[in-house]
Amino acid sequence: MTLAFADPYTDSIAADLQLRPQQVAAVLELLADGATLPFIARYRKERTGSLDEVAIAAVRDAHASRDALEKRRAAIVASLSERELYVDDLKVAIDSAISLRQLEDLYLPHRPKRRTRASVARERGLEPLARQLLHEGAAEQVAAAFVAADSAVPTVAEALAGARDIIAEWVSEDAPTRAALRELFAAKACLTSSVVADKTAQAQKFSDYFDWSEKAATVPSHRLLAILRGENEGCLKVGLRPEADEALALLQRRFIRRQHSVEQLRLALEDSYRRLLAPAMETELRNQLKQKADSEAIRVFRANLRELLMAAPLGQKAILAIDPGFRTGCKLVCLDPQGKLLHHAVIYPTMSERAVAEAGQLLQELVRRHAIEAIAIGNGTASRETEAFVRRCGLQPQPIIVQVSESGASIYSASEIARQEFPDLDLTVRGAISIGRRLADPLAELVKLDPGSIGVGQYQHDVDQVALKAALDDTVASCVNSVGVELNTASAALLAYVSGLGPQLARNIVAHRDAQGPFGSKAELKKVKRLGPKAFEQAAGFLRIRTAADPLDRSAVHPERFALVRRICRDHHTCVTELMASAEKRQAIDLRPYCDDEVGLPTLTDILAELARPGRDPRQQFEVFAFAEGIEKISDVQVGMRLPGIVTNVTNFGAFIDIGVHQDGLAHISQLADSFVADPATVVKVGQRVQALVIALDVPRKRISLSLRSAPAAANGDRAAPAARRRG
Repeated sequence: MTLAFADPYTDSIAADLQLRPQQVAAVLELLADGATLPFIARYRKERTGSLDEVAIAAVRDAHASRDALEKRRAAIVASLSERELYVDDLKVAIDSAISLRQLEDLYLPHRPKRRTRASVARERGLEPLARQLLHEGAAEQVAAAFVAADSAVPTVAEALAGARDIIAEWVSEDAPTRAALRELFAAKACLTSSVVADKTAQAQKFSDYFDWSEKAATVPSHRLLAILRGENEGCLKVGLRPEADEALALLQRRFIRRQHSVEQLRLALEDSYRRLLAPAMETELRNQLKQKADSEAIRVFRANLRELLMAAPLGQKAILAIDPGFRTGCKLVCLDPQGKLLHHAVIYPTMSERAVAEAGQLLQELVRRHAIEAIAIGNGTASRETEAFVRRCGLQPQPIIVQVSESGASIYSASEIARQEFPDLDLTVRGAISIGRRLADPLAELVKLDPGSIGVGQYQHDVDQVALKAALDDTVASCVNSVGVELNTASAALLAYVSGLGPQLARNIVAHRDAQGPFGSKAELKKVKRLGPKAFEQAAGFLRIRTAADPLDRSAVHPERFALVRRICRDHHTCVTELMASAEKRQAIDLRPYCDDEVGLPTLTDILAELARPGRDPRQQFEVFAFAEGIEKISDVQVGMRLPGIVTNVTNFGAFIDIGVHQDGLAHISQLADSFVADPATVVKVGQRVQALVIALDVPRKRISLSLRSAPAAANGDRAAPAARRRG
């Protein structure tokens, strides 16, 4: 089969990812045409063979990696050609290199250099001596010929030292030698760390790593990031090398072939390793391990963020939200079912009896006046005390009471988005509004925040920030488009993540909506300023209009298939509304006659599934959760208690769990299940409700050790023994 789209990387990407070349070519063609990952995965299944977003992203990233390789190759070729060095074996080697590392090793000897010890020695005419020492073996007697009283080389010792400098550089730039040494570092290097002199007092949070050593190849990503953070903060001195004797033995096997003049060559090899090769290999290995650790940390962050964004929404309810506080009081807001602010006030339920009574009266009045169905209480300072107060009020009609994470709410309240939404309101009022809206729809509210500020990752500030942002943006976009967006009520921040839109078109949609009123159909989107055919194609399927006259506009069926759906209805003597309502009518349809070059069974099956549940929300049903009564601060907790909790963060070493005492507890990976757990994410998720057993307490240090096992191990044995050792 001839590929319709020609890309030089298609076959290699297909082989690496175990995909068919036709699938890779289709993805690359769609991406080149401006299609987004959600759109390709949802509406172009026939083209890609039903690849999901993960596979499509893998193709995209593999293509970008190969493109970077070819751009670097072109730059190297241009540099060598300009200096007339791109000839013979070097040309063949560079043309056939399959990685950036191979390219850089080949280019290293020919790279324009700053002035080095070896270049100085060459200027002094010592390169012939270096060649003789390396290949022929003579030493002092040959070096004497390069000495003259009136020359730049006045002694034999200086001649030999200069020759050794040249040999050291040759050895360090030899590509096969670098490859062999690289393998040794990868297999045998140890990660070591020690406290920096005079920093012991300031570095106590890194005390576990004051005298640490373990095999670099197996160091867990979270431990590597912790140690590197200690180094970046000037607290730890870190090394990443194998035993020096083993590395030197490797060099000697490669270069010492004769018995005469061995001492000079050994000195040159030792200098090459310690001064040039070891630092370079250590830097390479450090970058490689850091990149691997970053990738793992980003993977964990993405998984946690997805769970948080896809948390069950309460839905369109009248909500009273409270941002708790002691000294400054509790900021209170009332929101209508669409999230519009109706009222805001401040109450002081932890102050005097009079203040408590007045707060209770106001609360009861607002619940009745605005028909409040739920009360959202931020889980920060004074949250449990505020919740206890609300429950004592005996409100009627009785709303549900829910603790809501306020992580990042303060960042939102000071953001440009918040200022645009509520220019005349205080920051604290904006924060309370955000808490209430999070209960109604976590996804719609959390997209207003930088994902990095939500606090569900590990070492998020230590990883590659560009890679982290790209990965988190992909995750947010995936979640938004998976759920779908109500066109007539969505904020610009939410619309910006819809496939094909972006911030400017999102603002244009909101401006059009404000000026012209609600959209009556998806087709009206074409009237929005600068929203062209391509943006409409990418976005329309992910938008919903609940009040639309056409039932298809309320669904995820793409407008490009509206005519096909109506044709199916005509053929079966029905209408779209009846087809949505009748499972019997849908089951009677034979989809095969409607397959053609553009539409196949995957798309037709998706259409019928959507008609069965138009505009369906893939998120779970909301369930009310409550912490244990009377357990409001860490001093209330006792070892042996089994308490309800919510998983707030999942890391590679365990899960953090909120048990309602303003301090998350940690269930170590060894305490997550009765059986062995390799990856915590396989047994717990962010937002999951659990029953956690308290197995250890350290009140002064505010540490709570928890277990989800039915028969937990002793508290002092809850850490799995690391594959590491203390030195000494």
